[in-house]
Amino acid sequence: MKLNKIWSLLLVLIMFVSSCALLEPEDDNHSTLQRVYDDPEFAEGLLIRAYAYIPTNDYWWDEVATDDAVTNNKFSSYMRMATGEWTALYNPQNLWDDCNRSILSLNQFLDVVEEVPWKWTDETLNDLYVRRLTGEAYALRGLMKYFLLRNHAGVGENGELLGIPEYNEFLQTQEDFSKPRDNFAQSVQSAYADLDKSLEYLPMDYGDVSEGNIPAGFGGISLDNYNTVFGNNTLQRMTGRHAKAIKARLALLAASPAFNPENDAALWETAANFTAELLNEVGGISGLDPKGHIFYLKEQVDEADLTSGDRKDLQEVLWRRPIYTNNARESDNFPPSIYGNGRINPTQNLVDAFPMANGYPINNPSSGFNPENPYEGRDPRLSLYIVYDGSTMRGNAIETGVGEGDDAIGSLENSTRTGYYLKKMLREDVNVDPSSSSSQKHFNTHVRYTELFLNYAEAANEAWGPNGSGAHGYSAKDVIASIRNRAGIEQPDSYLESVSDQGAMRQLIRNERRLELCFEGFRFWDVRRWKEDLTVPAQGVRISGNTYTPFNVEDRVYNNEYMHYGPIPDREIVKFGLIQNKGWN
Repeated sequence: MKLNKIWSLLLVLIMFVSSCALLEPEDDNHSTLQRVYDDPEFAEGLLIRAYAYIPTNDYWWDEVATDDAVTNNKFSSYMRMATGEWTALYNPQNLWDDCNRSILSLNQFLDVVEEVPWKWTDETLNDLYVRRLTGEAYALRGLMKYFLLRNHAGVGENGELLGIPEYNEFLQTQEDFSKPRDNFAQSVQSAYADLDKSLEYLPMDYGDVSEGNIPAGFGGISLDNYNTVFGNNTLQRMTGRHAKAIKARLALLAASPAFNPENDAALWETAANFTAELLNEVGGISGLDPKGHIFYLKEQVDEADLTSGDRKDLQEVLWRRPIYTNNARESDNFPPSIYGNGRINPTQNLVDAFPMANGYPINNPSSGFNPENPYEGRDPRLSLYIVYDGSTMRGNAIETGVGEGDDAIGSLENSTRTGYYLKKMLREDVNVDPSSSSSQKHFNTHVRYTELFLNYAEAANEAWGPNGSGAHGYSAKDVIASIRNRAGIEQPDSYLESVSDQGAMRQLIRNERRLELCFEGFRFWDVRRWKEDLTVPAQGVRISGNTYTPFNVEDRVYNNEYMHYGPIPDREIVKFGLIQNKGWN
């Protein structure tokens, strides 16, 4: 019995000691801020985190919330938004969180960048790394401010055109975040300041250079050191050219009707001049890539490979993500007869926006449009970008008429709702048949030169009229002529030649932008910055024999009184007392 008591006491003692050990904190391997000063890779993670938040890393496909498309995905957040659920609490277009997280990460990086031992064995190289990385951080911060303004700036409940709170330091307490929104002009200037600051540090482009070709502003640097820091291993990161492109985009936003209610011509001129800086560097009109409108097809994707050859990108591409291989786009959007889910359905509205091959709009008496054969003799871009009844895809005829099989309108859950399927951005050499599937190379673009040419045309027309060119030698009409010629519009382009006043040219430029940039994430915000009607219903077509009957597929339940501006997230209003954009409370 006594022995049993002794063993019981020993067991209790062991358990007590063990429990004390459990309560005592052990050393762990959690990283702290101190690690950024010791580990360059960890420090650079603060910068890379911002790259990961770039909104154009992926295509948003938000055209399905516009008059350009609908989706057959019943769970689509964009469908919910477009049909009446868009609020400050439910906002699929919210960039407030990710862009501000990015900005805070960049602010923290800028606080430590000069203290990190990027190359502790070589002071010269270390200073060059500090220079490049600092420039990238400022450029990325300017980029994030642009997206915040595009998605969240607007007329506040106080009647003032408001921008965003300026966070240019790393913030740690709730009180630090309680900054009011600056007015819109102040926010634009804040983004400009970041982008201009980045240009003090960055070259226009990255990539290995030869002796005698080190860029201006980098004098005194050896060739080996320059190529080590700014050479081929740095391709596709933020450069001075990218910063200039974002600055030009921001200028166009600031000049647009939603943010320039007085129609200040000086803002349009600024946008035109900023954009022309980039276009002049590629030779102006002559720099328009002859195949830029089909940048997503095999020949162009293969040519864009930077891992071999001259390491030069497509003439069309100013900035993009690296090439990747999959078949997700095709699986989502091929018609069901070739094993796709037919997710994105272009509208009759968009199809009607394509002119005839002679350049005339289909409602113009000179167009030659035949409503009983509506796809004959059309702008070649129509067959490049949209699958319509009778189109061929992967060698299969796609029939969308009523009762014409799996691809017919409304036939299956994954059949088209409009009578059309997406073709742009897809590669027909992909196979999504589950029994023999294959993938191909793709890339996502951040900035294409075609966008910049269209930006210039829009701004130049507003600043100087259709034929004015400022100091640049090419006008809005010159740009549109080149784009339409590339598209395959018959020459001479009589319709374009007939457009002589600013208003008619404005509508033509907006239409060309709609066609050239369709399904690349522009339409949703373009119609808002232009203050156009947001409630145009999305239409489709029912085809029976030679009868083509348009019908409303989906109403667009937006409010033109205030939905040209996106909301500030409701929790930010509650937590920090920010002024909400008018109408969103």
